[in-house]
Amino acid sequence: MANILIIGCGAIGLELANVLASRGHQVTGLKRQPPVNPGNINFVAADLTVAADLEKLPTHFDLVYFIVSADGRNEQSYRDIYDIGLNNLLSRFAESNSNPRWIFVSSTSVYGQDKGEWVDETSLAQPANANSLWIRKAEQRLEEANPDNITVRFSGIYGPGREYLLRTARQAPLIQQTPPYYTNRIHQDDCVGVLAFLLEQHLVGAKLAPYYLASDDDPAPMWEVISWLAAQMNCPLPHIKPASDAAPMNKRCNNQRLKSLGYQFKYPGYQDGYSALISLLDGSKPSSCSQ
Repeated sequence: MANILIIGCGAIGLELANVLASRGHQVTGLKRQPPVNPGNINFVAADLTVAADLEKLPTHFDLVYFIVSADGRNEQSYRDIYDIGLNNLLSRFAESNSNPRWIFVSSTSVYGQDKGEWVDETSLAQPANANSLWIRKAEQRLEEANPDNITVRFSGIYGPGREYLLRTARQAPLIQQTPPYYTNRIHQDDCVGVLAFLLEQHLVGAKLAPYYLASDDDPAPMWEVISWLAAQMNCPLPHIKPASDAAPMNKRCNNQRLKSLGYQFKYPGYQDGYSALISLLDGSKPSSCSQ
């Protein structure tokens, strides 16, 4: 069994911690405000943007996960996490002469392609916005620190508590129909599944690539997705939005590298994942359109 550190224990990090602990791994979580009932997880209360907070952080781990989100959508929030915070952590490990493998959670926003192109791990990652640039710089910083480190680029995450597209579909929004504006998704259960799977592959000595693109099998036009969601919830269909040249992040994500390694998606397409999510939500609260 492995000694694991998870930096950032939000919804995905905490669920991953519970999954790994249930499999017998020793799990430590770093979080500014640890939960009151930590269960089988050891927690260190620390703010990674404050170097002094990390002095009490152990460093002799077999593997480190970095699963941290910025506090806000502004550039300074992204710099705090992906530059200042990451460098504080790397400095702490360097001081202890410890260099475990990292699995760094990134985003497909590092791809600047916007014409509906297919992208994979070999595609140019040159983001157009400042926030994604900080994420890309963090990827490069970790690769320089240890070529064995792994970056996982998640596409749009959805699931319980991440219901933006459902809220959008209920409002009969304006959506571009032609040319298609492609979107990419991954259910948060598969986020946890991918991260746990990569640990398993690491422990059995599999040859792992430095980058994995983690998105489901079905990049689909936003018009198709919102129309389908609206129909499932008995909501009015979206309205056609005039085509625009401003279509950032219009791309299609190819997950073949991850699937070739052996990962099988729990929710391979948006209809699979959103059907389960709608059923779950209908059991706790009524749909605003179907009443």
